[in-house]
Amino acid sequence: MQRTTHRSLLLARPVVVALAAAVALTASSCAKSEDDASDSKKSPAAADAGQKVVTPKPGSKTCTIDAYGGEKIDLKGATVGFSQSEKEANPFRIAETQSIKDEAAKRGVKLLTANAQSQFSKQISDVQDLLAKGADLLVIAPLNSDGWDPVLQAAAAKKVPIVTIDRKINATACKDYVSFIASDFVEQGRRAADQMIEATGGKGEVAILLGSAGNNVTTERTKGFKERVAEKAPGLKVVFEQTGDFTREKGQQVTEQLIQSKPGIKGVYAENDEMGLGAVAALKGAGKKAGDIKIVTVDGTRNAVQGVVDGWISGVIESNPRFGPLAFQTLDTFTQGKEVPQDIVIQDSAYSGDNAEQDLGKAY
Repeated sequence: MQRTTHRSLLLARPVVVALAAAVALTASSCAKSEDDASDSKKSPAAADAGQKVVTPKPGSKTCTIDAYGGEKIDLKGATVGFSQSEKEANPFRIAETQSIKDEAAKRGVKLLTANAQSQFSKQISDVQDLLAKGADLLVIAPLNSDGWDPVLQAAAAKKVPIVTIDRKINATACKDYVSFIASDFVEQGRRAADQMIEATGGKGEVAILLGSAGNNVTTERTKGFKERVAEKAPGLKVVFEQTGDFTREKGQQVTEQLIQSKPGIKGVYAENDEMGLGAVAALKGAGKKAGDIKIVTVDGTRNAVQGVVDGWISGVIESNPRFGPLAFQTLDTFTQGKEVPQDIVIQDSAYSGDNAEQDLGKAY
């Protein structure tokens, strides 16, 4: 997916990039899943729920307009195209899109949006349509990591910079795209393994509900989990792996199969909250009690954190979707011609029985 054409001009479009310094920014949106019947009023804890950036390591690569090939612009005069990958029934996607919209409105930036409805071919055509409508800058939440050649070529032809959030495009930073902002997914997997080891005592058989195939999130969350288990708990054996496509329905279906084929299973690592909540539904349907099978998930949605409070979920590793403030803060830096990191890593928190109830307001 290498492209040799370099940009000679930089028009303007909001990219999700982040400052090299540890910036603490707060987003105002806190979304709920469609079946969340809890009070929608924001908790005071939500004020501390914004994304924070891990301080970049010395020597980390950066990108500038000059290196990318372009001209300084006023962000307020730009048109930003935002491409969302998945249906906004998933609380992560709801919060992510709302955060981008809120910050664009706050800054007076014109924003064009599209939702691929979990169809990769539609996302490619969506981004091409955003370009046709005059987007100066693209912010993309990719469904898959591969297959982006048509978009990269179209954006290059119009000298339009691209920034990706939460999933990476397999291409070259500061050439094919400006920067990538997301969590450290391998570290999320490691931290999930730590919670599973604690919950199970480090012994027994466990299952992994894999995310969607073809993206770096699934690959890296799996890698981190397996590496940490092998390192710290050789008595904990992964005996079942099957994709749940990051959806609650499939997570439930796979877990129903799991408890039939592996009745002695001790734990389930779900690579997002929605699959974990599906697993909870399957266990309830099978007559299991809270805590019979330990469940660890990744995201930090309100329903999953409530599951920790209720005892059905042992732990949740946060993956913060509130990209808006951080994205536009660093976008402003980039369009002024200053350096931004090519890779921006978010510092995520976690929920366990020790803090889930008091920190429920930080969930989305």
